[in-house]
Amino acid sequence: MVGKGGWLNTGGKSLTLADLRGRCVVVDFWTFCCVNCLHVIDELRELEEKHRDTLVVVGVHSPKFVHEADHQAVVDAVERYGVHHPVLDDPELATWKQYAVRAWPTLVVIDPEGYVVAQHAGEGHVHAIAKLVAELEEEHAAKGTLRRGEGPYVPPEPTPGDLRFPGKALRLPGGTFLVSDTTRHALVELAADGETVLRRIGSGERGLVDGPADRAAFNEPQGLALLPDGRIVVADTVNHALRVLDPDSGAVGTLAGTGQQWWQGGATAGPAREVSLSSPWDVAWFGDRLWIAMAGVHQLWTYDPAAGTVAVAAGTTNEGLVDGPAAEAWFAQPSGLAAAEDRLWIADSETSALRWIDADGNVSTAVGTGLFDFGHRDGAAEQALLQHPLGVTALPDGSVAVADTYNHALRRYDPATGEVTTLATDLREPSDAVLTEDGEILVVESARHRLTRLRLPEEAVKVASVAHRTQRQATEVAPGELDLDVVFQAPTGQKLDTRYGPSTRLLVSATPPELLADGEGQGTDLRRRLRLAPDVPEGVLHVSAMAASCDDDPDNPYPACHVHQQDWGVPVRVVPDGATRLPLVLAGLDADA
Repeated sequence: MVGKGGWLNTGGKSLTLADLRGRCVVVDFWTFCCVNCLHVIDELRELEEKHRDTLVVVGVHSPKFVHEADHQAVVDAVERYGVHHPVLDDPELATWKQYAVRAWPTLVVIDPEGYVVAQHAGEGHVHAIAKLVAELEEEHAAKGTLRRGEGPYVPPEPTPGDLRFPGKALRLPGGTFLVSDTTRHALVELAADGETVLRRIGSGERGLVDGPADRAAFNEPQGLALLPDGRIVVADTVNHALRVLDPDSGAVGTLAGTGQQWWQGGATAGPAREVSLSSPWDVAWFGDRLWIAMAGVHQLWTYDPAAGTVAVAAGTTNEGLVDGPAAEAWFAQPSGLAAAEDRLWIADSETSALRWIDADGNVSTAVGTGLFDFGHRDGAAEQALLQHPLGVTALPDGSVAVADTYNHALRRYDPATGEVTTLATDLREPSDAVLTEDGEILVVESARHRLTRLRLPEEAVKVASVAHRTQRQATEVAPGELDLDVVFQAPTGQKLDTRYGPSTRLLVSATPPELLADGEGQGTDLRRRLRLAPDVPEGVLHVSAMAASCDDDPDNPYPACHVHQQDWGVPVRVVPDGATRLPLVLAGLDADA
C-alpha cells in the first residue's frame, strides 16, 4: 500500500501489509466528496469496535476532484467525518490501480495470511463482511495464524475552538445566527456579529436523543430551515432524520425519519416518523412544503407539516445530470437548497452543478454538464464551471450565490444575463452563506471553522479560468462488442431473493450517448453484451446494478434480506488491442480476473 500523501492516524508511522500480518484487514477505498463513502465509514464503526483486537480497517483515500488531492483537505476530512482508523493518502491513485478498483466506495477483505478473500463495491455490505470476519477469526485462531492485540490507530490531538467544521447557517428572526456545528454534533447560536457564542444545543456526543438542549444528541447535523410556525428543522444527516428545535426553550424533537437509512424497496411516502430517510443534507421551505436535499439517494423529498407525511418529490435514485419532469430527473448528491419566488435552487454537488426545480415540478440546469467535468471558469453559464458546490443562497436582486466549496470561492449566477461571476476567493471550503440584516453576507468557511462576513462587491473578482476532468485512468477497450459483467456472489449463508420475480437489475447508459451503438437501457441480467460505436473514440459508461439476497435458512419464515447496489462511471478509451470484457465487482471475487 503506497500513497504519495503518506499515512494519517498512525502517529507518523508508515504501514505495510506485512505489519498487519495475523490480523483481518478491510481496505476501504474512499473519497471524501462521496456520500456513499461516508455511509460506509459510519457502517464500519460497530464492526471496528466489536473486533478491535483482530480487525484493522485501513482507509485508502483515492480522490475524484482536484481539491481532494490536497493533503490538508484529506487531513481535514479525516477529522470532519470521525475516521478512527489508519488512512493512506493516495492522491495519484497508485494503490487504487494496484487493486484494480473501479468505484467509490470499494471494500477489499484480506485474511490474516495476506490473501484477498472478498471485494465489495458500494455500501450496505457490512453485514456480509461481519460474518466473513467472524469466520476468518475462527479459522485462523485454529491454524495459529491469528494475532490479537491493539491496532495501529493513533488518535490525533483534539483541537479547541467554538466551531469545528460548521456546515450550514440560518439567520433567526431576532437577528442572531444558528449554525450546525457538524463535527461536534451540536447547534450553536451566535450573536448578530456572527462570532459571539450565545448558547449551544446538543450534548456534543453522537446520538439520536430528544430532549432539552443539554441532553439532546445529533449526528453530524447540516441543513437548517425555519418553519412558518417559528420552529427550526435540522437535517440530522448521519441519523438519517429531520429534527425539530423549539428556539425559545431549546428542546429538540424528531420530525421525520426512523433513524435507519433508506434502502431500495423501502417506502417512498407515508407518515414522517415511519419512513426512513438517507443523509438529508439541507432543507428549505418552498411553496407549502419543506423540501429536503436527500443526498444519500440523489433525490429531493418533501415534508408536509399539515399531514405529517414525507414523500419523494424529484429524482429516480440514479446518479447523474438529467433534466425534465421531476419523476424522471437525475441528481447527484444534492447538498444545498434555497427558495426564490418562482423556483427552488439546488446545489447538486457531484455534478458540480447549479440547478432548479419550478413550481410545476420541472428540473433545469443553470450551470454544470455532468459527473466528470469541473473547474473554475466564469462567463456564459453554458460553459462556466464549478467544483463540488455545497451551498446556495438566493439574493435580493434575483440572482443566486453559490458556495463553490472545492474552489474555495463564492460564485454568483444571474438568470437575467445567464452569466457566472466570482464574488470572493481565498475562502476555505465554504459550505453555505446567509444574508445579514444590513445586506452583507456571512459565509460558512467550514475548513476555517468560522463564519466570515463579506460585503457583496459591485464588480466580480477576476479569476484565471481552470477546467478539469476526473483523473481516473481510462479503461482501454476494443472497438465493437464489449461484454459487461457485473460480478455478484451472494454472501455466505445467503441466496438471491427470487420470491417476487428477478432479484437483479442492470441499467446502462453512456456519455456521450453516441458511444453505445447497442446495449443501452434496463434489464434484469447482470451480464450484457454492449456494442461500441465505431466513430466515438472515448467516453464514460454509466452502469447501475442492484442485487437482493436473503438468508438461506429454510426454517426461518422471515429471513433477513439485503439490497446490494452500486453506480459506476467508467471512463473508457477505444483502442485496437483493448479489452473485450469489462468486469465490475458488486460483491465477491472475479473468477476470470
